[in-house]
Amino acid sequence: MAMDVASETVTDMDTNRLMEVLPHRYPFLMIDRMVDIIANVSATGIKNVTVNEPYFQGHFPGQPVMPGVLIIEAMAQTSAALVVHSMGAHAEGKIVYFMSIGSARFRKPVVPGDRLYVHVTKMRSRGSVWKFSAEAKVDGVVVAEATYSAMILDKE
Repeated sequence: MAMDVASETVTDMDTNRLMEVLPHRYPFLMIDRMVDIIANVSATGIKNVTVNEPYFQGHFPGQPVMPGVLIIEAMAQTSAALVVHSMGAHAEGKIVYFMSIGSARFRKPVVPGDRLYVHVTKMRSRGSVWKFSAEAKVDGVVVAEATYSAMILDKE
């Protein structure tokens, strides 16, 4: 569904809308909702972490912890949805690819029952390349942070 950002006043996206703008599906869709969307600036992705997540079977039995790489993936998906939203109709037929990651830090484990808030901020964009900073929080406490880049390209 193509959209014109100039006439768009969306400030949040539910799971159904996220699946329209992202190619990810269960079990790899790492955000359930996006809020506080400001096109070309920032957004917050929300992940409700449940004990039913498939990765908890092996990470770790008896002491489940959300893998850090999946927290980073939640950051990337939040950013990708922001890119597509910001580009509106210009993003039709394109997909956002993760390019690089830097300065990733993990401060506290994320466990079942947590609600993960992933705040992403665009640092810059040049052509098809976008750079972001992100901070993930649970109960207002920073659990992870990173900077990373993504590129939007035509779907093959």
